[in-house]
Amino acid sequence: MRKKDERDNWKWTLMILQPPLVTQPIFQEALAQLRKKRGDLPVFSRLRLETFEEGLCVQVMHIGPYASEPETLERMHAYASRQGYRSRLGKGGRHHEIYLGYPRKSAPEKLKTTLRLPIERAAD
Repeated sequence: MRKKDERDNWKWTLMILQPPLVTQPIFQEALAQLRKKRGDLPVFSRLRLETFEEGLCVQVMHIGPYASEPETLERMHAYASRQGYRSRLGKGGRHHEIYLGYPRKSAPEKLKTTLRLPIERAAD
């Protein structure tokens, strides 16, 4: 049985970059065609097209297993603090990960993940 950790409480969103030509009307038409072809599956109600404004952030390339990301995130928080910034998580900022490998084909120690931590200037 897997040990429960903080990640079990995360609310996450899988995002796939879309080209600018994919507008809300085009997205809705594609969704309608998908429903016509596959039926009105409950999961389709969770699909949406949205814009993600990242804003100011600290970014690092994490190399290694996903389980070791917390240590990297702690270093990111410490770096931001030393530079006069603080995290915006929970204040509209979103932790952001970009996976640059395929975990089923890569050794865990070789996985590459871009980690982004939203930040703001710390109050003086």
